[in-house]
Amino acid sequence: MLMGEIGAAQGLKGEVRLRSYTQEPAGIAAYGALEDDKGHVIEIETVRVTPKALIARIKGVTTREAAEALTHTKLYLPRARLPESDAEEWYYADLIGLAVVDNTGVMIGTVAALHNFGAGDILEIAPVSGDANLLVPFTSDTVPEVDIEGRRLTLVPPEEIE
Repeated sequence: MLMGEIGAAQGLKGEVRLRSYTQEPAGIAAYGALEDDKGHVIEIETVRVTPKALIARIKGVTTREAAEALTHTKLYLPRARLPESDAEEWYYADLIGLAVVDNTGVMIGTVAALHNFGAGDILEIAPVSGDANLLVPFTSDTVPEVDIEGRRLTLVPPEEIE
């Protein structure tokens, strides 16, 4: 699961700016060792929150040049190491690829992605018709049922897109 991404170097002593995709941004360090896309282990030693960015120190990185070499490195955690989600909470990765059906069971499409631009989660659905992807709010009104084990969710489309 993608947990974050290393940004630009910060200062001269090897710190980096860090983009965290965890619920509590500074909590990314609590997950322990992370991996890049090649399987190299990356350990976050410290994280500090500033008004403009999350700043991290990576184990073994002590120079600006070493920090710059990590720019744009994506940080992953194996799914098995994530805590179980609460009821009515799901990891984005568990939702992507689910079949999307209407309340009568007719196939609408599949979940292509989830987005959050600040006003709430939005489902991106790739329709079986091949038409343009649909964007719908991910609320209990539009998605009354999510069945992770059954690999599907029920969608009640808002009137404007029916």
